[in-house]
Amino acid sequence: MIIILKPDVAPDGPEVQALVAQASRYPNIATKVHSYRGENHLLTEVHLIGETKVVPAEPFAEQAYVVRVVRVSEKYRVLGRHDGQVDAVGFEYRGIRFAQDTLNVFPGLCAVDNRENVEATFKAIGAAGVKTARMGAYKPRTSPYDFQGHGKDCLPYVFELAGKYGIQVVAMEITREQHLDEIREALRQVGHPTGVMLQIGTRNAQNFELLKVVGQQKEFPVLFKRGMGITLEEALNACEYVASEGNSSIVFCLRGVKSHLGAPHRNMIDFAHVPVIKRLTRMPVCVDPSHSAGRRAISPDGMTEIHHATAEGIIIGANMVLVDFHPDPAHALCDGPQALTLEELPAFLDDVSLVRQTYLARLERAKAHAPVRATA
Repeated sequence: MIIILKPDVAPDGPEVQALVAQASRYPNIATKVHSYRGENHLLTEVHLIGETKVVPAEPFAEQAYVVRVVRVSEKYRVLGRHDGQVDAVGFEYRGIRFAQDTLNVFPGLCAVDNRENVEATFKAIGAAGVKTARMGAYKPRTSPYDFQGHGKDCLPYVFELAGKYGIQVVAMEITREQHLDEIREALRQVGHPTGVMLQIGTRNAQNFELLKVVGQQKEFPVLFKRGMGITLEEALNACEYVASEGNSSIVFCLRGVKSHLGAPHRNMIDFAHVPVIKRLTRMPVCVDPSHSAGRRAISPDGMTEIHHATAEGIIIGANMVLVDFHPDPAHALCDGPQALTLEELPAFLDDVSLVRQTYLARLERAKAHAPVRATA
């Protein structure tokens, strides 16, 4: 059972305390408080966990500060939409909103190689008016002999340069709890000029202890990449691990699944799941065309397959795009064959804008043709 409170009711305020005390009167019921920072308001929910079928909704619903009481209908207790009874409010981080009705593009380096390339990339992104980027410091690789990333050594200059060019959020993969402390320390050293979205990579999609760790902190939002070989249900349950620990500021990322049936693409592109995830959960949905297609091959129409994969995700409602760019892809230390060049960034963003406008036009047309529902 989820008790949704009116906007700006504090999670530690007397209203919540009263609801928790009221719930404690019922046997075998535990409570957990979740709060979300929406676009304009703080939103708080009280979740009742246990044998809630015998708990009546009316005593809670009649409180003046309660909007409604929702019976949980899906296993994704915190993140689920519960048959449309719960709104997808999204969250805001460093002035940027992430929700099911927004679109943010995160171009950048799959792996940091040197300061010069980081600066060139941030400079191009900032000049294009984009305030979000990807930048890999920690790089788990299939082979132990491949480049593993510069780790904490590059963090101070990455964050410093992000701030210099107005980048407000940097998506960065972590693989263990120690990386959280290293990111915090590097941000402190350079005066917090930017923010970090913690990326859970495909290889850690079911690293449940790591999921719990990122869920127990609310300082950074989380970008969860679907595991390359797990079902959508398994991936959504992994996100629920994060949310159940207290951090529901999560973006779900589709990055293709491992299958030889997807050849010649690197992975089988799974972007058709964008509307499915938005229907089942409250999470914004990201697509990663770079790791899905795996190469910047040019189609006969003159556009790269990265452009087309990006359009596929956006045209059905993706809320974020994670895409590889590099000043010199031929000499990139990681995933160079799939990276676009910085010179291609303006045209890429122009195409993103065009496809997004088409998606929004589709929404308006769908509303115009929606059947009229009879009212009682």
